[in-house]
Amino acid sequence: MADAHIRLLIAASGTGGHLFPAIALAEQLPDYQIEWLGVPNRLETQLVPKQYKLNTIEVEGFQKGFGISSLLTLGKLCGSILQVRKILSQGKFDGVFTTGGYISGPAVIAARSLGLPVILHESNAIPGKVTRFFGPWCNAVAVGFEAAAKYLPKNKTIYTSTPVRSAFLEPEIAASLDLPIPQDVPLIVVFGGSQGAVSVNKLVRESAPAWFKAGAYVVHLTGDQDPEADSLKHSQYISLPFYSNMAALLQRANLAISRSGAGSVTELAVCGTPAILIPYPYAAEDHQTYNAQVYTAAGAGILFQQKELTVEKLQNQVLELLQSPDTLQEMSAKAKTVAVPESAEKLAQLVREVVER
Repeated sequence: MADAHIRLLIAASGTGGHLFPAIALAEQLPDYQIEWLGVPNRLETQLVPKQYKLNTIEVEGFQKGFGISSLLTLGKLCGSILQVRKILSQGKFDGVFTTGGYISGPAVIAARSLGLPVILHESNAIPGKVTRFFGPWCNAVAVGFEAAAKYLPKNKTIYTSTPVRSAFLEPEIAASLDLPIPQDVPLIVVFGGSQGAVSVNKLVRESAPAWFKAGAYVVHLTGDQDPEADSLKHSQYISLPFYSNMAALLQRANLAISRSGAGSVTELAVCGTPAILIPYPYAAEDHQTYNAQVYTAAGAGILFQQKELTVEKLQNQVLELLQSPDTLQEMSAKAKTVAVPESAEKLAQLVREVVER
């Protein structure tokens, strides 16, 4: 067990894809004193303060093109580096862990300027610009998919997969599902990641009546940005902006229809949930398509690009799968081959090796 005074600053901000793996790691380091680095008005302000002290800084990503806004962003970046240096120095931190995204820039620069070790976790199959730029500055870069390592030749990469919250690893978690779904019906779960997916929602609502006729129930997590979220009413249809017990829901699901953020794909894999994956078409470097390809290459899912997907295609693909329980069972078994259930422990071990050196 580590010295109880080892202090770690976790820089993770914005979406569930950045936050949930960091929370899963933190759960594996109960003997560390952990604080968080985030920005105001993002998801971390809801998820983190219950467990960890949250420090916030003003920082944002660079937009395409160079202009006045870029200079303002650069000014904020310089200010935020000084802020993080102050947090690290005054808090006597021993190291920094980050999950990428624009918050990791000031975190990595500030830590390295103070001689502190940094571990970065890149969850996507194709690393983002921040990881490619700052990875060589870090003591180690943990990757969520083995395919990512080839894009990071100058980094010390370690394959750990992406950690999931501990509830996903509880074998009987499906029993805690508190939604009115009969035991013996096929269940389709639709979700668009922590930010929802309005265009996917529309396709699903138009396709769903055919699935109801086939006996399926649909739980549709719409996110909170969909003005038509309540437009479909049916006894076999449950529409919610979010649902906190995702582990139970995905374990119970016979099929998921989802975006392919790295966190979502990892959660599907751990739960053994077959999936129709529709990558977010505007994701940086089209990284969601690369994530989806890992899942489909294993035989665990089917990939549709949003621009080619019609109501008829989606409707028929789901009906075909519902009519073939054996295929769904095979896909479920293959999904589990993509999963690394002990990912959080592997990542925690890496953090200990680097920080306690």
